[in-house]
Amino acid sequence: QKTNLLILLLDKDREKERGRFWVWCFFLLFFCNPPCWILIKMGNVTSNVAAKFAFFPPEPATYGVTKDDETGKLVFAGVSADKNVEVHQLTTKPGNKVVATFWRHPFARFTLLYSHGNAADLGQMVELFIELRAHLRVNIMSYDYSGYGASTGKPSEFNTYYDIEAVYNCLRSDYGIKQEEIILYGQSVGSGPTLHMASRLKRLRGVVLHSAILSGIRVLYPVKMTLWFDIFKNIDKIRHVNSQVLVIHGTNDEIVDLSHGKRLWELAKEKYDPLWVKGGGHCNLETYPEYIKHLKKFVNAMEKLSLTNPPPKQLTNEPSITETKHNRCLKFGKR
Repeated sequence: QKTNLLILLLDKDREKERGRFWVWCFFLLFFCNPPCWILIKMGNVTSNVAAKFAFFPPEPATYGVTKDDETGKLVFAGVSADKNVEVHQLTTKPGNKVVATFWRHPFARFTLLYSHGNAADLGQMVELFIELRAHLRVNIMSYDYSGYGASTGKPSEFNTYYDIEAVYNCLRSDYGIKQEEIILYGQSVGSGPTLHMASRLKRLRGVVLHSAILSGIRVLYPVKMTLWFDIFKNIDKIRHVNSQVLVIHGTNDEIVDLSHGKRLWELAKEKYDPLWVKGGGHCNLETYPEYIKHLKKFVNAMEKLSLTNPPPKQLTNEPSITETKHNRCLKFGKR
């Protein structure tokens, strides 16, 4: 009954007010009901509750993956071969099969490893990836989280970490791409797996945080301290990122307040000039001309930096593990 009450409290029409109640309910369970606290800590209650408001995979999936009878290669439905896209099904540490797509540019300067928002799948991102590849002159490596699109399993915070690790390992093993040739890009909830990797990879070329969150709870209510049951604790992880960080956020973001982006930028050790899109919301920043202009400026700066200031030789902390339809990037509420 208590779990059901917590889920009902997460109503997307009153996120911040309900978020306050959610925080207090967990405190009450923690201090007043030790048996229940033990159950929560040892079980999956918190992750199950979080999944109810943090993940909204499109149903049904907007694409499919098939095998070409002649070549035996995987084919991404709706995308012809001349688009230079290669499709992978990667096995994660827990055993899920996640779909990843590599959008090749013949003269790529870097590879953008893109983690999308929580209410889209790869089928909705195709147009954006084609645009980014052309304008930035980069490869795009994108993937669907476990439970999204044609990826198996269930979405969870830790599964997104295993997902991005599998994708990064694919870039290394299948394409020979080094971490200093990679720019991590995280949109909205995708900032979680992005900063998970960025805090572990010390020779990355750069990081882009697009409408990023400080943490899951802080989207609902601006708590001052990090709570143990919180998810995507970006506020703590960004302190361990060594590469240049570009933060992009809309001043009128109705889902994730601008204060999230500003605080993340303040905490970054290596700050690049941020882009505060005047009048921009949560899911329409790509429609503003300054978006692609500033991104291109950032990639150019990273290219110049790679020539004048190459990364250190030592290896450290490798991981173990236009407003269109693709912009359905984040929502909160009960499914």
